[in-house]
Amino acid sequence: MQTIFDWLTVAVFVVLAVLYLQRSAMPDPPDKIWHYLPPAIVLAVANYLGNHGYGILSVLLLVIAAFYIYHAILRKA
Repeated sequence: MQTIFDWLTVAVFVVLAVLYLQRSAMPDPPDKIWHYLPPAIVLAVANYLGNHGYGILSVLLLVIAAFYIYHAILRKA
């Protein structure tokens, strides 16, 4: 955890994991585990790119992941 990209991507991933745990405990979960895979992969790529000097692209991927989480996961509730 040495760069801002490490902190940002881990923070968003923690939110994603907590969201999954809360929703999977519902009697009839509105989504499946594979719905959480695309933003997790995007966050990993964003962290990698941010740590290797591609800050603007990394921030763009963070925004895309947040947009996906909101529109594909949260709006189902």
